[in-house]
Amino acid sequence: MSTDIEKAPEALQQLVADSDTGGRKPTGWTAGVVFTVCLLWALFQYWYASPLPFEFGIGILNDTEARAIHLAFALFLAFLAWPAFKRSPRNRVPVVDWGLAVAAAFCGAYIMLFYAELATRPGQPNSLDIAVGVAGVVLLLEATRRAVGWPMAALAVIFLAYCLLGPHLPEVLSHKGASVNRLISHMWLTTEGVYGIALGVSAGTIFVYVLFGALLDRAGGGNYMMQVSFAALGHLRGGPAKVAVVSSALNGMISGSSVSNVVSGGIFTIPLMKKAGYGGVKAGAIETMSSVNGQIMPPVMGAAAFLMVEYVGIPYADIVKHAFLPATLSYIGLLYIVHLEALKLGMQPIVQAVARPWRVRLLRNAIGVAGSIAVVCAVYYLLQAVKAVMGPAAPYAVSAVVFGLYLFSVYQAARCPDLPDDIDIDNPQPLQTWPTVRAGLHYLMPIAVLIWCLMVEEMSPALSAFWAVTVLVVLMLTQGWLIALFRQNDRAGAWQRGWRSVVDGFNDGSRNMIGIGVATATAGIIVGAITLTGLGLRMTEFVEFVAQGNVMMMLLFIAFVCLVLGLGVPTTANYVLVATLMAPVVVELGAQSGLIIPLIAVHLFVFYYGIMGDITPPVGLATFAAAAISGEDAIQTGIQGAVYALRTVILPFIWIFNPQLLLINVHGAAELIRLLLACTLATLLFAAVTMNWFRVKSRWWETVLLTAAVVLLFRPDYFMDQIAPEYREVPASQVYEVARETPADDRVVMVIQGTTIEGDDVVKTVALQLGDKGEDGRKRLSDAGLQLVPLGSAVQIGQVKFGTRAAKSGFEQGWDVAGVQVPNDRPTPHWFYLPALLLVALVWWSQGRRMAVPRTLKVA
Repeated sequence: MSTDIEKAPEALQQLVADSDTGGRKPTGWTAGVVFTVCLLWALFQYWYASPLPFEFGIGILNDTEARAIHLAFALFLAFLAWPAFKRSPRNRVPVVDWGLAVAAAFCGAYIMLFYAELATRPGQPNSLDIAVGVAGVVLLLEATRRAVGWPMAALAVIFLAYCLLGPHLPEVLSHKGASVNRLISHMWLTTEGVYGIALGVSAGTIFVYVLFGALLDRAGGGNYMMQVSFAALGHLRGGPAKVAVVSSALNGMISGSSVSNVVSGGIFTIPLMKKAGYGGVKAGAIETMSSVNGQIMPPVMGAAAFLMVEYVGIPYADIVKHAFLPATLSYIGLLYIVHLEALKLGMQPIVQAVARPWRVRLLRNAIGVAGSIAVVCAVYYLLQAVKAVMGPAAPYAVSAVVFGLYLFSVYQAARCPDLPDDIDIDNPQPLQTWPTVRAGLHYLMPIAVLIWCLMVEEMSPALSAFWAVTVLVVLMLTQGWLIALFRQNDRAGAWQRGWRSVVDGFNDGSRNMIGIGVATATAGIIVGAITLTGLGLRMTEFVEFVAQGNVMMMLLFIAFVCLVLGLGVPTTANYVLVATLMAPVVVELGAQSGLIIPLIAVHLFVFYYGIMGDITPPVGLATFAAAAISGEDAIQTGIQGAVYALRTVILPFIWIFNPQLLLINVHGAAELIRLLLACTLATLLFAAVTMNWFRVKSRWWETVLLTAAVVLLFRPDYFMDQIAPEYREVPASQVYEVARETPADDRVVMVIQGTTIEGDDVVKTVALQLGDKGEDGRKRLSDAGLQLVPLGSAVQIGQVKFGTRAAKSGFEQGWDVAGVQVPNDRPTPHWFYLPALLLVALVWWSQGRRMAVPRTLKVA
């Protein structure tokens, strides 16, 4: 099946290719070579992500070898898929590029090909090592310039120059410098540079998720989500814009590319939004914001999200949990914004649905939601029961249940008409929601398998994606044949079409990964330069000087840096650079200010603002794609998108000071429900504030009241802290008793003091998350990586185990525990939701009175 991108005009397909997959389209045998190499790369990554190498004892690779193969494929394809210059031929590969591709692949694979020899001379490279390393760095920079853009390549060159020119720089930046031999050895022959964490995550995790998204789109999942969104929302006021928001949210669950999301959905939604009355600028901005936010939507977030697993040290399932509420709020806010725009512009639906009384609509929706929840719960408990009863045979029994559900969903699809391949822009026709949903229920199976493996079975991200891809491949091979079987139609050619779609999907996955593989390798140069020169410590001092001890100033500075870097650097490299240099500084400065900032909160802060670079003018690529479809000015579209983005921009600042937004420190179902309702209402109200429209156009004092309600709903803890502090301090000698009584998966808070390596006396507040409940507080602390030494009434930190939660939380070996903070017996801050609701009710009543005044009286 063709993808949504392939339905776009040629110019837009070229725009996506230049950005994501390579702008060169060779023909003949050259195209066959590129296709074959892409297929081999995808098959290698599929094998590497699977448990099969360990089952059969074949093809077992260590991390370094896998990274080398991954980089070799990426560099080879980068020189074949991207032309050197705009004037370079696009229908063939010049001889020079063939030579560069082969040389780059050899340099990339060098550390694997000569792994045994290199292991015998660590830190002592010979002339061949240095020559290959120099050539590899140069070719990597050239591949980066082609596939990612010159800003990324230029940034890497600046960091390389910084390594070499250290003694000649101003004192604030100077260091002892590095020789060419040491620099190349560090960057190309170890895992501290190019072959570091970023490339490892790309090889081990990102590829298989990109492959999953490409296969699902090729199978028809992207079109299914678009059609379901149109069936459910197309008949509403401002329907096309709501379709854009919801379909982008659904597609964002499986795709991490902003530009391709804009084009695949925008070719239908932007013309329909213009037809509805939004205008080209607003239509392009809405589609841009909807698609860019796809990178923050779990379970498949942008590539940088997978790097957080390594940098933060928590499972990907936890990152999905923490990111879910902010991403959902962001889409809810955008959905409300487009609704308010429709009200302001007086729009009417462009598609007329069957008129039903509101009671009937409410009953049908309630039955649909309740039925869906019941089915999900039934499947969950069925699978859990099968696992409990079947014992060792449980995997086979679960597979049989999943296959049975798949057959049932395909049977439902066969009883429904086929989904349209696209939306008729000139004469859109209404669709019935439930038949549309039934027509593609089987597309939800791979997504459900992915979520199940991640969140329930708690498998690794790569293994979860492997099983999801496996289910998806089976679906692609069999769906056409089974539907024809159930309809008793001719099944000739169904298997061949299925195989072709699988092969094309594997090729799409590799083409989408070229730029990511090159970008993560270049990001390794930046990280390697930081570790080689000690730039991180200097940057810490610089950021602290700029912020002057103020956490808010530091956050504003980080947001500014992310937006500036985002003008020319992809999200992945932006995240790696800023998170490496500045995330630990924010946590440390917050701790010294008595503010406990979870490390994941800072990393998500950097992640969000890095993504905003795809929107902000004058460079945002997603904005240019939307403007190309709408025919409007890209700068105006970007400015309008930035206005719509305000509801996303404020969320990172809120969760820094109120981590409950990330579902951290939430106790019990009742507190969770109150939090969800309050945050949803706050998001809607903030959208109304930015649009200056609630029920009607807001007056200034109504905007003030709504803003106050937003603050009360998002930060009730701030106001409660003014009445009673969250914690009270007890002596350090009671730390073991406090640890014993701390609930499971909750945190114990300590105030520690000591002297830094610079000789400064520092006091800071740190929190350590504990595991399962236990009777021995000492053991619970030890399991988290912290060993304490009681010295009479004093307590000293004896050991902080490397890589544990204690090490990542900021505990320092040899420091003293000045006190332990335990929760204060105070009312819940959620009581401040009540005055917020009163303010909202007052504004609602005030604007309702104005709505009741007849227009003739207003004119008079």
